[in-house]
Amino acid sequence: MAYEVSSTAPLDHRVQLEGRERLTVSGVEDVVRFDESCIVMTTCVGTMVVMGDDLHIGKLTLDGGELHVDGRIDAINYEESRAERGSLFSRLFG
Repeated sequence: MAYEVSSTAPLDHRVQLEGRERLTVSGVEDVVRFDESCIVMTTCVGTMVVMGDDLHIGKLTLDGGELHVDGRIDAINYEESRAERGSLFSRLFG
């Protein structure tokens, strides 16, 4: 099963899930944190969170923006980015 998200960002973002056991993500800019149950990464289209059990990063290539994850994948979520609020003056008079 393959799921593609097209974007106008310089890196191409693609998510490919094979049988809930193997995940390949392209367009990865950074891995924020990871453990056996959660991987949080910054992609060219926003923050992506992968949750599951026994998760392992098999390959990470930041130059090419590609990440391979093995384990049982339970959920893949994108977090909304928070808009900058600015200063009090800019919110009142802007």
